[in-house]
Amino acid sequence: MLTRKLLLDVDPGIDDALAMCLAMFDPHVEVVAVTAVAGNVPADQATRNVQAIIEHLDPPRWPRIGVATAPECGLPERDIRLHGPDGLGGANFQVSELQHRHPSEKVICDEVRAAPGQVTIVALGPLTNLARAFARDPSLGEMVGQIVMMGGTLTGAGNMTPAAEFNVYCDPEAARAVFRSSAATKTLVPIDVTSQVTFGYDLLDKLPDDDCRVGRFLRKVLPPLFRTYRQDLGYESICLNDAVAFVAALNPELFEVELAAADVELSGELTRGATVFDRRRVRGWRTNIAVAMKVDASAAQDCILRGVAAAGAASAN
Repeated sequence: MLTRKLLLDVDPGIDDALAMCLAMFDPHVEVVAVTAVAGNVPADQATRNVQAIIEHLDPPRWPRIGVATAPECGLPERDIRLHGPDGLGGANFQVSELQHRHPSEKVICDEVRAAPGQVTIVALGPLTNLARAFARDPSLGEMVGQIVMMGGTLTGAGNMTPAAEFNVYCDPEAARAVFRSSAATKTLVPIDVTSQVTFGYDLLDKLPDDDCRVGRFLRKVLPPLFRTYRQDLGYESICLNDAVAFVAALNPELFEVELAAADVELSGELTRGATVFDRRRVRGWRTNIAVAMKVDASAAQDCILRGVAAAGAASAN
């Protein structure tokens, strides 16, 4: 099997961290870069978290790291911080000081241009970096192999506002720019699809043991996520939305996908950040994106569990 080149654009976030575990130890994947974006945590913390995850996992091949910078409009306030104060369950990992750091949008441009048509971008946070990369290099969209994005909502039931999902709400202007871009193939994996894949407390028993790097890392960051889901949301299970979107990038056969005409609302008092689809019988908008409509939830869950087990075996000390 040929190795696929992936670029992960993340705002870690515990589910982002799990997606990174799956990607960096998959023998069929070459993670060329991990670019940080502000979202679950501010820009500086997002960059720090990306670096901490990579340092603690110590994958066979270290990817380039892109540095996050704050979105123009800042980040919205959140009532609930599911991922803890630092985005990684309060782990407060120590990291080394990196030299020669480059902004995420430059790293995206560099890696796509280095392998035209070969890089799949898996965007698991707000789309700030992608929009900036496309603005920096207007021809870049034509060189991207594929973009898979976790964000938006099919039904209008958001998780940030009644109408908007968090990633899109954080930077709706960026989301609109990416939706409207000329990138070759764009697939949106909305939150009402990713949230169909849930994990109960038995997930903790299925994690790799502490004698491997992935096991030690996940056993530190996942229990706090269960705690906040239970204490703040009243749920006995968790969603790992970004890990499910990562599965969509590598295993699209598990998802039912339809072409759609989509845009993002920018100015509505109640609907800013909402993803809007032209569902009229005679559509007035052009088709611009593929949208995951359904997922084989049990197969996606099994895919994640098998990926975690394989990552644990590959990271044994």
